[in-house]
Amino acid sequence: MKAQNILTTLGTLLVSALIAHAQDATPPAAAAPESQATTAAPAVEVAQVADTAATPPAADAPAAAPETPAVAAEAPQASSVIPLIVIDDTPLLDAIRNLARQAGINLMIDPKVAYGQPDPAKPGSVVAQPNVSIRWENITAEQALNALLNNYGLQAVEDPKVKITRVTVKDPAAPDPLFTKTIQLQYAGPSNVVAAVTAALSDKRSKVVADIRTSQIVVVSTEKEFLEVEKLVAKLDTQTKQVLIEAKILETTVNPKTVKGLDWSGTLTSQRFNFGNNLKENPTTVSINDTLATASPKMLFDTANGFNPGTAFLDADGLSATLSFLNTHNDTKLVSEPRMVTLDNQKATIDVGLLFPIVNTTAGTANTTGGSQISYTNLTGGLDVTPRSAADNNVELRIVQSVLRLGPIIPSTVNGEQNEVNSFFTRQAQTAVLIPSAHTLVLGGLISDENTSANVKVPVLGDIPGLGLLFRKDTKERNRNNMIIFITPTIVGDGDYQPNVSTFMKTKVENSEEPEWTAWDSGKPRDWSKKGGGLNGATK
Repeated sequence: MKAQNILTTLGTLLVSALIAHAQDATPPAAAAPESQATTAAPAVEVAQVADTAATPPAADAPAAAPETPAVAAEAPQASSVIPLIVIDDTPLLDAIRNLARQAGINLMIDPKVAYGQPDPAKPGSVVAQPNVSIRWENITAEQALNALLNNYGLQAVEDPKVKITRVTVKDPAAPDPLFTKTIQLQYAGPSNVVAAVTAALSDKRSKVVADIRTSQIVVVSTEKEFLEVEKLVAKLDTQTKQVLIEAKILETTVNPKTVKGLDWSGTLTSQRFNFGNNLKENPTTVSINDTLATASPKMLFDTANGFNPGTAFLDADGLSATLSFLNTHNDTKLVSEPRMVTLDNQKATIDVGLLFPIVNTTAGTANTTGGSQISYTNLTGGLDVTPRSAADNNVELRIVQSVLRLGPIIPSTVNGEQNEVNSFFTRQAQTAVLIPSAHTLVLGGLISDENTSANVKVPVLGDIPGLGLLFRKDTKERNRNNMIIFITPTIVGDGDYQPNVSTFMKTKVENSEEPEWTAWDSGKPRDWSKKGGGLNGATK
């Protein structure tokens, strides 16, 4: 009996050795050809898993060797892409375990998965499981595992507490599970991407939230929808083109003016005549000069006693005329050449001019006191340019150009008080054009030309040839403004930027201390405790 046991043991060892030798000598059935080998990373194969019988082995049969899938010596990370995965005629559960091991997933098979368990329909037998033969390239082990489970109506449910994934039967009526993932944006703004992605989601349970601080979007969706979201974000999250705007604003102002002649408006406009006695009482007590100085008459004519102020007199404003013989000419030329770079489809604004103060006065009432408030308006030449890069290296420009200038003073009466109100001249042009990149657009026609002519004369006397010049004043004035704008948009390429190596952070700050003021220059008292004496060293 003892000898029989020894022989049985030796036979079992011999059979195991022969099986192991056969597995080592047999090459993988679906090994990749040499032309498919890659030098970047070794091909990782999950192939030639040992066949497992559908029925339990006989009692006297030797123990089968454990499953030894042919895997590369250094397994890649769970999230890394495997160049090649091959599984040939392997039971389904064994293939699932191999892929879970490759993906670094702690796996547990749910008892509801009936493969390998007793078949209630056939007493004495087990539920047969299908054999799997697959060949995948350039996918991760986790992706391969999920694809395999979906193909056979299974799903992987992870327990977040214990980090164990349970493989169970998928309910056909149950909705797909939701996943929460984040996508880091590189160029696009989170708010803009969220609006586009939300419109593309079909499942009402799915949603997208933007994180402005980190430029990320949080996606809660099914796995299928998340793949579509990733594709959409990849198309939207691209680098925005930039456009260089070079503008030249040329504005010329010509203002000639001529005034010639004598203006008798001071004499002949509202001339006042007074006849009576406007002298002081008791004129005998003061001298005539003091009395006249107090009454301030311009012209005095005494009808009774000459210049005796005791009687009535004639008082008038007197004669007043203005002589003008002058030509003036103002010529102004304003040139501005701003340059700026703006993102595609983003507005660039240029303002050149003056901030003009406007005083707003509030009248007082019986219960409140009046006051004033100052506001400012832009007496500028404004230019708003919105570029958009188009096909064939063209640039679409939306341009709004405006000019605001100070006009004449207009009198106004508020609450019985006379006020002066400023007026303004305004001009605006708005257009949209399509021009090639690096070409120049010229905007002209913003011209205002105002001619003013005024004449003041004394009737009849001002019409006398030659002599009439002494009784007439002629005024002519012209105010002409012309503005021309040159705009050159240029699409900025990656090679247009020049790298600049900065050493600012590595440069030490120079501590240059000023020399101490002497007691002669300083207002502080002398510190006699310092060495040196004399006038040096004022107290710090």
